[in-house]
Amino acid sequence: MDGNGRWAKQRNLPRHAGHIAGVETVREVVRISAELGIGVLTLFAFSSENWRRPREEVGLLMNLFLTALQREITRLHKNQVQLRIIGDRTALPKPLQDKIDSAETLTQHNTGLKLVIAANYGGHWDLTQAARQLYEQIRAGQITPEDVTQERLGAHTCLANLPDPDLFIRTGGEQRISNFLLWQLAYTELYFTETLWPDFNTTAFQQALRFYATRQRRFGRTGDQIQQDTP
Repeated sequence: MDGNGRWAKQRNLPRHAGHIAGVETVREVVRISAELGIGVLTLFAFSSENWRRPREEVGLLMNLFLTALQREITRLHKNQVQLRIIGDRTALPKPLQDKIDSAETLTQHNTGLKLVIAANYGGHWDLTQAARQLYEQIRAGQITPEDVTQERLGAHTCLANLPDPDLFIRTGGEQRISNFLLWQLAYTELYFTETLWPDFNTTAFQQALRFYATRQRRFGRTGDQIQQDTP
């Protein structure tokens, strides 16, 4: 969700105003995703690299995250959205950690859209913590090094019990994945748009979905094989 700061700068507003506008876009994208029957929506809210930003901005982002959770959780629960936060929570402010815990507990049995928020998340961190868990199992004698497979490693990543993403969307014009879901994006369709996140409205989202609809998902097979398997 890139471009909040630039959106604000274009309007001679403080960067924080762009983040506030970005929250409104989050609400709209979540609503559309639920209406369309999308199973999982993962939003990159705060990366492990974002701590390098000015301290004041980081503090404002943490407060905004807490406020948004407090304001939206009842609505999400009412609409059967299951909320899940991935990333290293230990560095987050304690009030935010507590709110995350309560929000996840409240919505854990909901059967609608699975909304995943990546906060203090990085793909390198995700793989490192998965490898660390496997190491601890080896050290405890629960498994051997020969037992470490691609599937076993993947089972310890943050999204282990969810399908890999079909579509990756990055707003704001940059064309890179910036340490997001490095393991999970291996076969994901990548969509980059110049649109800044606060301007990523329903029309822009539908355009991204139309792009995805034109893609042929081969997963190593040939196009002819895919056509033969299509009813």
